[in-house]
Amino acid sequence: MKSDYEIAQSTPVRPITSIATDMGVPADMLIPYGYHKAKVNIRSFDEAKIAASKLILVSAITPTKAGIGKTTTSIGLADGLKKLGKNVVLALREPSLGPCFGMKGGAAGGGYSQVIPMEEINLHFNGDFHAITAANNTLAALLDNYRFYNRGKPEGVKTVLFKRCLDVNDRVLRKIVTGLDTPNNGIPSETGFVITPASEIMAVLCLSESLDELRQKIDDMLLGFTFAGNGFTTKDLGVTGAITALLKDAIQPNLVQTLEGTPAMIHGGPFANIAHGCNSLMATKTALQFGDYVVTEAGFASDLGAEKFFNIKCRKAGLQPAMSVLVATSQALKLSGGATEKTMMLPDKETLKKGLRNLEKHISILKSFGQRVLVSLNKYHFDTEEELAYLRSWCAERDVHFAVNQSFSQGGAGAVEMAQAVVDICEKPSAPLQHTYNPDDDIETKIRKIVTTIYGGKDVVLYKKAQEALKKIKALGLEHLPVCMAKTQYSFTHNPAISGLDGDFKIDVDDLVISKGAGFIVAVCGEMVRMPGLPKLPQANNIDVVDGKIVGVS
Repeated sequence: MKSDYEIAQSTPVRPITSIATDMGVPADMLIPYGYHKAKVNIRSFDEAKIAASKLILVSAITPTKAGIGKTTTSIGLADGLKKLGKNVVLALREPSLGPCFGMKGGAAGGGYSQVIPMEEINLHFNGDFHAITAANNTLAALLDNYRFYNRGKPEGVKTVLFKRCLDVNDRVLRKIVTGLDTPNNGIPSETGFVITPASEIMAVLCLSESLDELRQKIDDMLLGFTFAGNGFTTKDLGVTGAITALLKDAIQPNLVQTLEGTPAMIHGGPFANIAHGCNSLMATKTALQFGDYVVTEAGFASDLGAEKFFNIKCRKAGLQPAMSVLVATSQALKLSGGATEKTMMLPDKETLKKGLRNLEKHISILKSFGQRVLVSLNKYHFDTEEELAYLRSWCAERDVHFAVNQSFSQGGAGAVEMAQAVVDICEKPSAPLQHTYNPDDDIETKIRKIVTTIYGGKDVVLYKKAQEALKKIKALGLEHLPVCMAKTQYSFTHNPAISGLDGDFKIDVDDLVISKGAGFIVAVCGEMVRMPGLPKLPQANNIDVVDGKIVGVS
């Protein structure tokens, strides 16, 4: 089989104007960025049409080094629905440059299930991440400038909460000291960087439904505390207009296509282990307005991305997903069952059975939200018919739908079984979305409900820094906000070395970060960092420009 790059390069790309016409986007709403990409300048939403469309979430079991293929499945499902004659739009997050040059590589799907132009989507795309980074760091510079000229005054800023960001995996920037050498360089301060997908500006952009709402959320961002003990916001700094101006174009969702010409809205990119893990509301609602079926995904597994998708994004926007697709692979299940990377591809039904505990846990998580679940198995050439038959039977015994997905090797044609199962499930009315906690629960109760209901743990432990932050949250009257858990993706606990499937654990919360503009409280669990590092051999070592074309991104 050809490489991802070879497949993408050999596939004819339709003009984006043609994709937009098929989708029903008016010409005056389309802003082309070259021939194959565009932004959609949507000015208002048809809420009745949005409510009538079917929103399908793609989630996954606990990730492993073998990968799960959630994005590949999402793209394949959209192409499969198109094969069935359905009016479908795909809605995904934008890849981050940090992981593209780090351990993960590209994030535009794989095989015959990709979004294109793949290299441009994975790298600079339409400049959204750069705009977010610029807006974030401009705000940080303006805040430091205000501090410099208001030193010692009651209205001066004593404690700074806001950090700079960069879309690069760079561990040395996690904790730094600024303003050294001379007084003219500013006030010496201990601070640090987060990666752009973890910045509050990213979350603010992704959870805004208009430019006006974006402005309001930027206004509300809590930047620090004054010497008088009052909260200090962007509105107090008086620069909301300038920051909004930097994001004026970035808030417009991006339109591209799959290899098979299915329209794809790709916009926003918060990580699910340190942020809320979903693409933008602008992209999702635009897709719902123009598509009868919309396929979207939430980062990592159901305990992270899906939980935040339902409890933060859907609650905020009033979205009612029709169903959820839970992605698994035989080797990931075997790894969960005790296999090694050397043995995970070998036939081993007993190890597969042991790994089903992980699948069962994620099914229960999705069902806790009232979701109907389809288990989609990404099929590999080494999967045996006996194992596939066992998985199908296992799901049937639990009243869970099951389908085999072969879109990686066959494109939309290999996803027809999965797509037909989605159509069949969506023909019946879905139950109202059930949330894990109530808005009027206090912050500690919200975290505890997530830990006990979603992760299956015993309790939560708030460490001193988190307890101090909780006092500030209460004083500011922000306990009504939802909680965004920053936790390892490799475990139900805060420790990636422990699976947590036995439920015999407590979650340690080291800190609570107030994201007032985004509208949530980030609970930092265990040794979670919001600026990733690079592996010993980064993916950057494989990226090059050959004959004028970028290679090695996938």
